[in-house]
Amino acid sequence: MKRLILTLAALLLPLCYALAQSDEGGRGYAGLSADIKGYSLPSRDVPLAFPRDLGPHPDFRIEWWYLTANLEGEDGTVYGVQWTLFRQALAPPDPNAPPRQGWSSSQFWMAHAALTTPDQHFFAERFARGGVGQAGVDVRPTPKAPLLSAWIDQWALEADAPAGAATPTAYRVSADGPGFALALNLETEHPFALQGEEGYSVKSDDGHASYYYSQPFLEGAGTLTVNGSNFPVRGKAWLDREWSSQPLAPDQEGWDWFSLHLDSDEKVMLFRLRHTGGGHFYSGNWIMPDGASAPLKGDDIEMIPGGLTNVAGRELPTSWRLRIPSRKLDLTAKPVNAQAWNGTSFAYWEGPVRLSGSHAGVGYLEMTGYE
Repeated sequence: MKRLILTLAALLLPLCYALAQSDEGGRGYAGLSADIKGYSLPSRDVPLAFPRDLGPHPDFRIEWWYLTANLEGEDGTVYGVQWTLFRQALAPPDPNAPPRQGWSSSQFWMAHAALTTPDQHFFAERFARGGVGQAGVDVRPTPKAPLLSAWIDQWALEADAPAGAATPTAYRVSADGPGFALALNLETEHPFALQGEEGYSVKSDDGHASYYYSQPFLEGAGTLTVNGSNFPVRGKAWLDREWSSQPLAPDQEGWDWFSLHLDSDEKVMLFRLRHTGGGHFYSGNWIMPDGASAPLKGDDIEMIPGGLTNVAGRELPTSWRLRIPSRKLDLTAKPVNAQAWNGTSFAYWEGPVRLSGSHAGVGYLEMTGYE
């Protein structure tokens, strides 16, 4: 019994700490603007490098491996899938001491998985203490291992590459939860898209930033399990990698983020960060079919909320008009399921959208900080 109590304490204390950083347990995103003393910060002078930056960065406070997929069944039913692994540092590294191992590890892991259908939304959440093998991320620890392995319990994201290659071309992802399961195989021949300034992504006028890159050209197939029934699916997926120590300004309360697969084979990433006193910070990236990309200026992005939907007791803008005049893009994005609410410890809306207007297509929308 004593051992069980100690184990539970080791798992729950980090969670309590993380919640305490999140505006007294209210909006779960205010902690992203907290004090950064002792942590590393992104720098324009330190470029991304692979395969190094496939893996974790424990000297930064927070990072994530984030996959979303727009899928279709053999009968035409559309689905959305999310798989996310978060790493949170509970304390900055001590430059005068070796990294803490085992149960004394300063790393805490959280994961979310979700499956959305036109009339149902399933989600699950996992937690793990770092250092004990329950969760983590490895970059090819042995010659025969996958280039990338990210896991928590039995949930896994693995990626392989041809011999000598620094970036993956094939991915496998799996997870399950109450009422659902997912298993996908995805492939790409494209390089990563570096967001912002070659991977340095500015988040505020005051210079808050993160490292951020994406793989928006994943395509593949797999099986979804919904309430005990299996459904073969095919579709497109988008992988995001991001890490920072203070990505938000103190007066930013959350964000609205889109990843878009256009019928022209172009890809678009857009986000706005909402300020408590009004006003927003916009950013984005336009990615050509050959993988070449160009940052979008904030004053060239319009993200206009449409009608509100009552979701989990709050009013959310689940339909949007998206405009980029310089690219002649003028879209309406509507949700596959307006009730795609992840009621996790840090609750947020995350679900697939369908596009119409100047372009057709599909995509994903994430909205945080609506509490």
